[in-house]
Amino acid sequence: MAAQNDAKRDEGPEWRTDFIRQAVIEDNKTGRWGGKVITRFPPEPNGYLHIGHAKALWIDYGIAAEFGGEFHLRFDDTNPTVEEQEFIDAIAEDVRWLGCDFGSHLYFASDYFEKMHEYAVDLIQKGLAYVDDLSAEQVRQYRGSLTAPGKESPYRNRSREENLDLFERMRQGEFPDGSRVLRAKIDMAHPNMNLRDPVMYRILHAVHPHRGDTWCIYPMYDWAHGIEDSIEGVTHSLCDIDYENHRPLYDWFIDAINQGRAKPIHHPQQLEFARFNLTYTVMSKRRLRRMVEEKLVSGWDDPRLPTLRGLRRRGVTPTAIRDFLAQVGVSKYVGTIEVELLDHFLRAELNRTSPRVMGVLRPLKVVITNYPEGKSEMLEAVNNPEDAAAGTRQAPFSRELYIEQDDFLENPPKKFFRLSPGREVRLRYAYFITCQEVIKDAAGRVTELRCTYDPATRGGDAPDGRKVKATLHWVSARDGVDAEIRLYDRLFTKEAPEDLPEGQDFLANLNPKSLEVLTGCKVEPAAAAKTPGQRIQFERIGYFCLDPDSQPGRPVFNRTTTLKDTWAKIQQREEA
Repeated sequence: MAAQNDAKRDEGPEWRTDFIRQAVIEDNKTGRWGGKVITRFPPEPNGYLHIGHAKALWIDYGIAAEFGGEFHLRFDDTNPTVEEQEFIDAIAEDVRWLGCDFGSHLYFASDYFEKMHEYAVDLIQKGLAYVDDLSAEQVRQYRGSLTAPGKESPYRNRSREENLDLFERMRQGEFPDGSRVLRAKIDMAHPNMNLRDPVMYRILHAVHPHRGDTWCIYPMYDWAHGIEDSIEGVTHSLCDIDYENHRPLYDWFIDAINQGRAKPIHHPQQLEFARFNLTYTVMSKRRLRRMVEEKLVSGWDDPRLPTLRGLRRRGVTPTAIRDFLAQVGVSKYVGTIEVELLDHFLRAELNRTSPRVMGVLRPLKVVITNYPEGKSEMLEAVNNPEDAAAGTRQAPFSRELYIEQDDFLENPPKKFFRLSPGREVRLRYAYFITCQEVIKDAAGRVTELRCTYDPATRGGDAPDGRKVKATLHWVSARDGVDAEIRLYDRLFTKEAPEDLPEGQDFLANLNPKSLEVLTGCKVEPAAAAKTPGQRIQFERIGYFCLDPDSQPGRPVFNRTTTLKDTWAKIQQREEA
């Protein structure tokens, strides 16, 4: 089986070794797990997944897939006070959206509560666990510090019989929340503070989203984690680097359960990898929740958030995220990754796959004075120059058009080659036009351009071979569809939003210009015909995604990412 797994792994063209994969290869060689590779992704359903979770998810899933193994999605639903069915459903959907197929392997930690309780009773009987009456604050005080040993609880040496009785009464709901806990009896002077009699169970009278009111005592993660992995036969329990210091406790609990057992339970191997930070955003679930609850963003799916829901609504593709994560790789060191790297992979993906359409964000009316009134025609436009199979579409053309306001300057500076009085430019897929007259309002603002066209240049080329230096996109005034376009930018103004002077709130770095909503935009009919979630490129502007807020005849587009703007770069360089 190990040879088959290696063959499966070698099929992947993007294979890059790392210390986790090396450990799996070594385990397969030695037959440690009988050639099996079983991983799990264990999110707590108290919020939505973000791109940091996606790294853990893709490592878990990727390892299983590359070695022909088995991947589990398991909800760590051990705290009913913050967990909701909404989050359970959303996480399962996001996992599938990213391309991680868990098949029939959907599990809940709460399904194992009976077995966890059984093992807890076993540890009490072995003298390895006790019921403690200290308050949460007292437990923290008794724990000691990194430089000072902890102090034993006065309840630590209760008899087995008293502990069994109290634990059963906890189970039956006799005691109020926070009045008692069950703790492991290890060593209050241990140099690893996680082993200073950690809490295993606390009392919570709350309705559980998966188990209802069946339980009123709930396991702590450190106690539940290894048991869940053991029951499911997980071979490689892949965790955040923060759990490296918890690994001795992970092993201690399973060894304690196995103490004296004729048939030991399965003991998985825990391996840790580093998370990453992303510039111009925060990935603390607590801080994301705060922004949602304080309505600083529109919800968990706000396109400015790093949640998978937000990224998907903005138009980010699963492929781009996976390529980004593959480039980030697996390491033991927490790093900060530039968000531009994600944009890089996103542009590469969208350039290959997005159909091109024309849309005008800030319309300026153009009247072609020598084009016959009442006439219209359909011009052939390429859907995607990167994909010949995408074919062409028919773009309607008429006497009155809209172009971008930025594509006209009455007194153009050097190196501005777009439309200006007396200058000839190309309209994409259409004709050469020349600006003859500029119409202004009472305030002196340009409201309309009067132009002429050359009928011989249909399709965008002049039969006499003359050249123009600019090609503009446009939308027919008669056929264009009104649209709302949302221009999303970085959510924070600083690369490291949480790098703050003492006492300052991270919200001080919110970008007040992270969203600009444009109304009165004009798009060609082919753009309005798309379905919500579909990605397009507005030619010369950027990549966009049709938002679920769209209504028939009133599309709403979210900007996914920009195109490279040569003129903007020239302006910035000259200003500098």
